[in-house]
Amino acid sequence: MLVQKREGDKGDREGVITVRVSTGSHWHDISIGATSTFAELKMVVSMVTGLEPREQRLLFRGKEREDGDHLHMVGVRDKDKVLLLEDPAIREMKLKAMTRSQAMGSPCHTIIKV
Repeated sequence: MLVQKREGDKGDREGVITVRVSTGSHWHDISIGATSTFAELKMVVSMVTGLEPREQRLLFRGKEREDGDHLHMVGVRDKDKVLLLEDPAIREMKLKAMTRSQAMGSPCHTIIKV
């Protein structure tokens, strides 16, 4: 006879886990369904951090996880830690856009002063 072992307290909400997301300097405890995908986790993380899902890289057990990966299938359990990194390519694009907008703003100020 095969018996399936259930983990967790019986008082916990059915199928909901708390994932600790680390941004390096901050921790965010996020409650989400155990069968959710990393894309769904990114949506919740974006509400907490303000970082868009396409700008996020989520690492679990040292590996970046794909958006279609399900939390329970890769072994994420209640109180497990997930590392959030900002995608370096997106960060570089933001930096270039910011410096470009600052460069565009400078000539306008000199023309106004004349």
